[in-house]
Amino acid sequence: MKIAIVSEKESLDARMDSRFGRCSYFAIYDTDRKTTDFFPNPAKESSEGAGPEAVKFIASKGVKRVVAPEFGKKAEAILEKLQIEMVNRKDKTISEIIKEFE
Repeated sequence: MKIAIVSEKESLDARMDSRFGRCSYFAIYDTDRKTTDFFPNPAKESSEGAGPEAVKFIASKGVKRVVAPEFGKKAEAILEKLQIEMVNRKDKTISEIIKEFE
């Protein structure tokens, strides 16, 4: 399973970003391969609709679960429709989140 985690930087030691739609990076952890890839969030600079655009991006990567401190209402609706599980976590590093799912 692929899990997307909002990240401030491109590092396992990075803190989670406080935002979903406008996070700096998505860390995508593959539970089968035990690998993590970082992707810049293409929706970060969107003038509007960053949440839905971010959902489309992570869905295109095959993500089935996403971890963020909170989600906007529009993003939540699309995540539910796509059956992507939402997990709320705050103030952790990317590596701490990964350990929770190993």
